Amino acid sequence: MIAVGPHVNNNSHHSQSDHKAYGLSAQKGQQVVTAIEYQEVILACKNPKRTISSRLEWKKLGRSVSFVYYQQALQGDFKDRAEMIDFSIRIKNVTRSDAGKYRCEVSAPSEKGQNLEEDTITLEVLVAPAVPSCEVPTSALSGTVVELRCQDKEGNPAPEYTWFKDGIRLLESPKLGSQSTNSSYTINTKSGTLQFNTVSKLDTGEYSCEARNSIGYRRCPGKRMQVDDLNISGIIAAVVVVALVISICGLGVCYAQRRGYFSKEIFFQKSSSSSKATTMSENDFKHTKSFII
Repeated sequence: MIAVGPHVNNNSHHSQSDHKAYGLSAQKGQQVVTAIEYQEVILACKNPKRTISSRLEWKKLGRSVSFVYYQQALQGDFKDRAEMIDFSIRIKNVTRSDAGKYRCEVSAPSEKGQNLEEDTITLEVLVAPAVPSCEVPTSALSGTVVELRCQDKEGNPAPEYTWFKDGIRLLESPKLGSQSTNSSYTINTKSGTLQFNTVSKLDTGEYSCEARNSIGYRRCPGKRMQVDDLNISGIIAAVVVVALVISICGLGVCYAQRRGYFSKEIFFQKSSSSSKATTMSENDFKHTKSFII
């Protein structure tokens, strides 16, 4: 039997099938063991009769094979948090890094040579969610599409998500009623999104999200979202003012052209240029004359 739990009776006169455990368990023949993080777990070989000449090894399989029990001693960090019970390993404080495949190998001499028996066990570690990451916009315009996001990367199995507004749980399928303020939102409990198809001022409030699985739950701190109406009258007034300014400027230019202000200015500039040229010519002449003298 493969079992996990906080207490194991390991009296030497009991067989492996007599070990009692409280918690999760996997029956004999099933090669998957589930354990809750930071609790105890027993990895048991379905094997065999122990003989004086038997040699036992435990290995953790992966990209590289590492010894867990070798030459009658636990290896690595298992020295401080595990113990042997016959052919089985009792891990006192299992962590998520312990998850994976393990293989016990028992070899013993026989008439036909060395006899090797082995058993492979998959350890799955269940983990409670951490505080989820929540994305809530601080402001939004009414009538627009708004999406709030919630995510946890720690939990195993993957958690489901619940959204709260001002401390009150939002229903997955909202319906209009005395306590309902908006029926245009959609909650995806798997991905953790809360989407408002057409957000309104009634949706203003403090939002928080809870991630929950079979092991535990955590909630993110509340964040406030302020929804304001789009100021249509203000926008129209601004457009009208800009249009009036442009129109007045245009009329002013037309009036100036008709009155000939632009022509007089050009004529004045040309006259100034001609007088400057004449003065320069006279000065040049005087200079030349004095030079000849």
